[in-house]
Amino acid sequence: MAIHSDWGDWLPRAVEDASPDGVAIWYLGCNGFILKGHGGTTVFIDPYLGTGDPPRTVRMVPIPFDPEDVTEAGAVLATHEHTDHVHGPSQAPILENTNATLYAPDDSLTVAREDERWTDEWDVSDDQFAAISDGDTFEVGEFTVHVEPANDPDSTHPVSYVIEHEAGTFFHGGDTKPGDELESIGEKYDIDLGVLAFGSVGRIPDKQTREPKRTKWYSDENETITAANALQLDRLLPSHWDMWKGLTADPTALYEHSRSYDYPISLEIVEVGDRTEL
Repeated sequence: MAIHSDWGDWLPRAVEDASPDGVAIWYLGCNGFILKGHGGTTVFIDPYLGTGDPPRTVRMVPIPFDPEDVTEAGAVLATHEHTDHVHGPSQAPILENTNATLYAPDDSLTVAREDERWTDEWDVSDDQFAAISDGDTFEVGEFTVHVEPANDPDSTHPVSYVIEHEAGTFFHGGDTKPGDELESIGEKYDIDLGVLAFGSVGRIPDKQTREPKRTKWYSDENETITAANALQLDRLLPSHWDMWKGLTADPTALYEHSRSYDYPISLEIVEVGDRTEL
């Protein structure tokens, strides 16, 4: 499946041309992000450029770039095995063009190796796959990546990532919900900017029957702030609220829900293609 973006190649070129003082971060919509450090190291997290499975899952934001246009990447990180987090057409061309490594939990690598056969469908070698698990730490250029647990009952092996840089610390929770796992992460790290998936509850066609049923894939307002408070986030950046028809939400509602909590200290709302700084 070839991926086409109506935006052309301006976003990959903007990332390549950027010279951040610390770490620049671009939001790709859904749960995707690009991090680039001042030394030039570029890391992709959960980039998804597919359209979903219409009419069951319908993408509501633009596809911000064609993965074939990416020429610089040190790593692609996957948080869990779901299609909008591990997706060959979105991610394998990045590995093919840059020789980057895919870091992912075992069940996510099963998707890449067996279900989608990346090494057969693209010029990707098996040594570009690195299995990670809770408690692991590895280096990608100027970034130190800590693999931590996540609470996502819909996933078979979810992880979260704490990414440290001399400019600050970034957290990506995948599709995590609140849980004891997050409190221990909040105690262990001083997180400057944290990403948490947020969405509404909707009636989405069932995968097998295609009959609409009540669907809740992401944290609601209260759960998102509970998770942010447990993580002791300085800044909360909500993600995923923009993506699926029937599950979109208003991230500004999080302002009211956070008023009586110690954390997050501030709420940062970005849209697909936006850049922020760590």
